[in-house]
Amino acid sequence: MHFLLSSLRKRRPLTAHTCSLMLVSCCVAGATALYSQTESGPSKDVPSQTYEIASIRPDKSTTGGGMQTLPDGFRWANIPFAALIHSAYGITFDNQIEGMPGWAASEHFDIEAKVDSKTLEAWTESPKNRWKQEQQMMQSLLADRCQFKGRLETRLMPVYDLVIAKGGLKMKEATVDEVTYETMSGGKLTVRAMPIETIVGFSQSVGRLIVDKSGLTGKKFDFELNWSMDDTADAGPSLFTALEEQLGLKLVPDKGSVDVLIIDHIEKPSPN
Repeated sequence: MHFLLSSLRKRRPLTAHTCSLMLVSCCVAGATALYSQTESGPSKDVPSQTYEIASIRPDKSTTGGGMQTLPDGFRWANIPFAALIHSAYGITFDNQIEGMPGWAASEHFDIEAKVDSKTLEAWTESPKNRWKQEQQMMQSLLADRCQFKGRLETRLMPVYDLVIAKGGLKMKEATVDEVTYETMSGGKLTVRAMPIETIVGFSQSVGRLIVDKSGLTGKKFDFELNWSMDDTADAGPSLFTALEEQLGLKLVPDKGSVDVLIIDHIEKPSPN
């Protein structure tokens, strides 16, 4: 869903590279946005967990890229290598990375990784812990195959605070037994039993990280959101207007602490 929302942004045209990064970074984990806003961020320690099988090969196809989340890992095709770095360190925007080599953005790869049976069993029993662990595995993969060395620094950068608008919240809280789902069609998003952190997925659409300050963490909601994908005046409400008028939420410009990844060393991935 987050990739679909991101691709609707009209104020700044999206390149194929940017779309690929958004697709991978937001979709492979499922819970990326929720994790990044409710925890302190990806592990800053040297990760100890690794994939049992990992393949990184230069892409030779002429077709479009794609990704697939597997029960025991992931499979990406024709994706810029920078996407792996974005995902491994929970990075949303290019300006949150310093030292990214040109080849990482321009050269595309096919990447597939799978975990062992014990890890798969743990993921099946507790899916919510998967993404944090998989980020650590991606970091290990970068260190092993690319001799990657880097560090996360916290910097003050422009963000949007997600708060309840003056008119009050307009979303309905979901019932305990309600099934979670979300659908997207054009400029209409329908969700059921989703946490407020779902709105964090709009970060790419608005050009800044969204920080949840609504005080609604831990609750789930049902809502429909309709906005215009066109910049013309009579096309319908903007995303900002729609969030306030339809959901009772507001994005307030602010400055906040944002993780920035400093790459000290990286080599092209070694052959399989």
